[in-house]
Amino acid sequence: MQNQNLKSQFLSTLFDRGFIHDCTDLNGLDLVLINNESKTAYVGYDATAESLHVGHLVNIMMLRWFQKCGGIPITLIGGGTTRVGDPSFRSEERPLLDISEIKKNTSSLKAIFKNYIDYDLNKNKALMLDNSNWLPKLNYLDFLREYGKHFSINKMLSFESVKTRLDREQSLSFLEFNYMLLQAYDFYILNKDYNCLIQFGGSDQWGNIVSGIELIRKLTSEKSFGLTTPLITTSDGKKMGKSQGQAIWLKPELLSPYDFWQFWRNTSDEDVEKFLLLYTEIPLSDCKKYGNLKGALINDAKILLANKITELCHGKASSYLASKTAENVFKYGEIDINLPTRFINKNDLKNDIGIIQLFIMSGLVKSGKEAKRLISENGARINDELIKTPDYRLKSQDFENPVKLSAGKKRHVLLKING
Repeated sequence: MQNQNLKSQFLSTLFDRGFIHDCTDLNGLDLVLINNESKTAYVGYDATAESLHVGHLVNIMMLRWFQKCGGIPITLIGGGTTRVGDPSFRSEERPLLDISEIKKNTSSLKAIFKNYIDYDLNKNKALMLDNSNWLPKLNYLDFLREYGKHFSINKMLSFESVKTRLDREQSLSFLEFNYMLLQAYDFYILNKDYNCLIQFGGSDQWGNIVSGIELIRKLTSEKSFGLTTPLITTSDGKKMGKSQGQAIWLKPELLSPYDFWQFWRNTSDEDVEKFLLLYTEIPLSDCKKYGNLKGALINDAKILLANKITELCHGKASSYLASKTAENVFKYGEIDINLPTRFINKNDLKNDIGIIQLFIMSGLVKSGKEAKRLISENGARINDELIKTPDYRLKSQDFENPVKLSAGKKRHVLLKING
C-alpha cells in the first residue's frame, strides 16, 4: 500500500513499520484518529490451541501500538466461534473441540496477552472479552430473521477465502459457512456495546471483516473500519510461525524461552530489519542501521532482535538468561543447565538406549530416518562429541550427569533421568 501522507500517530507508525496490508478506508480512518486517537479497536483470536504462536505476533504488536498511541484495544477470545471453526484459506474443516478443551485454551490464552497489552491503565486500559458470553445465547430462528437477511450469499461466495476453497472443489460445510456471519455479529456487538470502531486482522480475514462492517452499516447507518496486516514470510518465502517443522509458541510451557530466543537469533540477514520493525519498538532509524550491518556485525543485530522480542514475550529475566545460556553454549562450549531439558523415564532406559531413539525422545528430530540423516551429515553430537554411527548406544551410567544432545550448531537439549 502506498503512503497517503498519513497524519495520525498510529497509522503513520504502522505504515512506516510495515504493518498495513489493506484498509477499507485508510484516509477516512486517518481522519477519525486525528480528531480522536482514543478510539476502540479489536482483534479476535479463536481458542483452537492452548497458546498463540509467532504468526499471531503482528496483530498483537499492532494492538500494542494502538494502545501506546492512546487507543483502547480489545482482545476478543473466540470461546463461541471456536465451536464452529474459521474456514478462511483452509483446505479442510478444522477439528471440532469440545467445550471443556475450549475453556482450558481460553484461560491459557489470556495470560499471553497480558505480556503485551495493559489491562490496568486508568485512561485507556485494554478490554479482554469472550464471544461465548453472547453467541451461545442466540436463538437460531431469531438470528436468521434479524441478521441473516442482511448477508448476500453471492457476496460471501466472492470473497477470496471462500472462493479459493470452492475453486479447488474442496468441501465447505454449512457449519463453517456460518462463521462469517458470527464474526460479523461479533463486530456489531462490540460496536454497539463498546463503541468499537475498528477491526484488525490478518489479510485472510478480509472477507469476515468487510461482512461485519456491512452489517453495522445496515443496522445502524454508522461507519466502521477494517485494517489488515500482510502475511509475514521469511526471505526464503516460508510462512512465519514454524522452525524445523515445530510451531514457535508464545507459551513457555510449550516452547522454552531459550528455544524462542534461538528462533529469532537464527533470523537470516535479509530479515533482520523487517523483524526489528515489526516485532520490537526500536526506533525506525536504528532498525535500518542494524539491518544494514554486514558480515559478523549483523550477528550483534540478531542478538538484539532476539533479546528484545524475548523480553516482550517472556520478560527481561528470561531474555537475559536465554542470551547468557546461548553465550555459554556457543562461545565457551559449556553444558549450561539452563538449556531446554527433556526427562527420560528410567524404565525406558533399562540397561542402555540407542542414539536414534534418544534423538526422537528429545524432540530434536521427528523420525529415525531424520536422525540417521543428521548423523550421516555430521550434524549429531553428544556432549559436543561427533556421533559417527546410528548404532551408538548409551548405558545407564552415562546419565549420572545431564547429557547434552545437539542437532547442528544451534539446537541443543539436556537429557536427564526421571524416576
